[in-house]
Amino acid sequence: MSVHEMAMPTVVLHERTFVSKVYGWMAIALVITAFVAMAVASSEAAAKLILANRGLFYGLLIGEVVLVIALTAAIGRMSATTATVVFVIYAAANGVTLSLIFLVFTAESIASTFFVTGGTFGAMSLYGYTTKRDLTSIGNLCFMALIGLIIASLVNLFLMNPMLYWVTTYVGILIFVGLTAYDTQIIKRWSRELSDSMSEQEYIKISILGALKLYLDFINLFLFLLRILGRRR
Repeated sequence: MSVHEMAMPTVVLHERTFVSKVYGWMAIALVITAFVAMAVASSEAAAKLILANRGLFYGLLIGEVVLVIALTAAIGRMSATTATVVFVIYAAANGVTLSLIFLVFTAESIASTFFVTGGTFGAMSLYGYTTKRDLTSIGNLCFMALIGLIIASLVNLFLMNPMLYWVTTYVGILIFVGLTAYDTQIIKRWSRELSDSMSEQEYIKISILGALKLYLDFINLFLFLLRILGRRR
């Protein structure tokens, strides 16, 4: 047996360990978000505070954007502990803003949409992990489309155009389906570039960054699917 053949199982083991850690962090973030969202929605005082204070709601949204930018842009200068704390705070803050969906949609439709999202996300993530095709072009296309989607969504806040609302809904689903596969392939690529000399701190930070990518894909896919599958109260 050659040295290369003997090294293969170790490489595969490192890859699977890293990918498992990424999905583990993502799962933790989803649990935190769900728990906070349900807790806030079940508190009449907390729900009224958010509904009655539009400035607070938009402040939370802006804060979430700042946390994502800070985590992605400055994670190299953070300690693993700081990166973990920022990631957890972001997941919790997202839970606060997402608590409003429990006031708009029935719990049954939220649960069913979550499972549909999980199935769709899982299928596309599996495709991204196993395909031999380079998904870079798809990822770039989805990213450019995402910029257009954000602009169109902001414009529609003022226009309130039903047709534009549904166009952005279906386009949003396609974008995050594509990004799920692409980001999974990126994470798999990262796992193969890890070195044995990498510190535990760096290992944790990279896994959190990967988890943030997948978490954002899952949450946004869920929200766009909820527009279609959710039943209003």
